[in-house]
Amino acid sequence: MTRPLFFGLRIALWYATLFVVGALAIVLLTYYLTATSLAQRDQQIIRGKLGDYAAAYARGGVRVLEATVRAEQQVAPERLFVRVVDRGAEAIVLSNSEGWDPSTLETASLQLADGTLVQVGKSTEAREALLARFRAALGLVTLSIVVIALTGGWLATQSAVFPIRRLTLAVRRIIRTGRTDARVPVAGTEDALDELTMLFNTMLDKIEGLVEGMRAALDNVSHDLRTPLTRLRGTAEMALAAAADEHDRERDDRVVRYREALADCVEETDRVLVMLNTLMDISEAESGAMTLQREPVALADVVARAIDLYRDVADAKGVALHVARGFIPRQARDALSVSKGSRADAASGSDDVVVTGDRTRLEQVAANLLDNAIKYTPARGEVHVEIRRDADAAVLEVRDTGQGIPADELPRIFDRLFRGDASRTERGLGLGLSLVKAVVEAHGGKVEASSEPGKGSVFTVNLPTR
Repeated sequence: MTRPLFFGLRIALWYATLFVVGALAIVLLTYYLTATSLAQRDQQIIRGKLGDYAAAYARGGVRVLEATVRAEQQVAPERLFVRVVDRGAEAIVLSNSEGWDPSTLETASLQLADGTLVQVGKSTEAREALLARFRAALGLVTLSIVVIALTGGWLATQSAVFPIRRLTLAVRRIIRTGRTDARVPVAGTEDALDELTMLFNTMLDKIEGLVEGMRAALDNVSHDLRTPLTRLRGTAEMALAAAADEHDRERDDRVVRYREALADCVEETDRVLVMLNTLMDISEAESGAMTLQREPVALADVVARAIDLYRDVADAKGVALHVARGFIPRQARDALSVSKGSRADAASGSDDVVVTGDRTRLEQVAANLLDNAIKYTPARGEVHVEIRRDADAAVLEVRDTGQGIPADELPRIFDRLFRGDASRTERGLGLGLSLVKAVVEAHGGKVEASSEPGKGSVFTVNLPTR
């Protein structure tokens, strides 16, 4: 369940709970008032009859009272229990006592002036039957209220959180693609959510303007620096060549120092040019402007090319390079088998791992990961490369037995120009992993890293196969 859906469900449940609790309170109050009203009506009937019977007794004594009681017993729609007791505690007038349940009889008494006691009673069975039917009806009403509350709450909250869901989708799209040109449609209701949507779009406009300005500034700086650096490199190369021709025979100390300085100048110029080009590639990939020549690419070929490039480097450093035999093409496998320090392990099912992507960019990814693993693995260490299929994703995994990455540095290894304390002893720009992350995400994939200091690191690339 997604978070917006959970948020909507939570609001719906709160709304339904409040609605049901309020409705139940009204239902219970209605039942209480009805029951109280019926009880008061019975009491009023009993008290009224007591008054009538006392008046009849006063007019003609027991004879008139008995006649009145018997006449009412025959014609009244609802019988009453009547008893008249004289001062000697003898019942002198008594209505038919059959059919009366003492547990359901509600009575009231009145003592006359001469000591005679008049009792009138009324059965509560009719009232209880009416209240029972009323309770059944209220139960059905309560069940209907719960169903209506849940359904109405769900529909109401779905409508209410729809603008929030659109905002969420826009933010996810921006996070996934790195593009800030997505906008959320305005519903035109002019409510608080509509105002929030307009403010969000305005914020995106300003962010996009700032990002475009920064990107333009970076591109301008990169272009402006690349031209003079290229000229400087060319000048240094020409001076170095001229110095070599002119002073071949003399080889005095000053000429040697000049040539070394010019060589250092060419090397550092190349380093800065590589840095600028890499920064521009990362910027294009993160902004979604990188042009990808997509085609079906077998990851086996991509990895084989990277292995061919770095096999000699691994051998020179004494690092054993282990690769799965199943995904190495035959020509690369044969060459690998004669390379000392390198080994092809048996594997199967990897030849058909094909992704749709830019072959050159994917080769950069594999090369950078392999270069990084070999660079930080000491002599007699090992680097393992593996390709496998995982559901709808192609997985490229590079494991090494190097020095590992400290836990506090691991979250920052994909940042531009970041170099940990342990990596500063190795020559590098701090842009290789940043480029890997940018290119992989431009292909719709993701890259992850895990490490244990002193035991090595694992870099895992997931690329969609569809």
